[in-house]
Amino acid sequence: MDQKNASTTTTCARCGARHAGLPVTWTCSVENGRRVYFCDDCARRHLRSIESRLDSAWW
Repeated sequence: MDQKNASTTTTCARCGARHAGLPVTWTCSVENGRRVYFCDDCARRHLRSIESRLDSAWW
């Protein structure tokens, strides 16, 4: 694992769940030029909206 990733804490933009490093199974999206991450549970719950490329503000 990269040194930069080892000291990073990733937070889910939807529910606030936290994970040390960059979780491989989380979903990443770029919204308004900003990279946001969604945990497994939130990504599953909002899969159709993510696939439709709706901003997370809409779901």
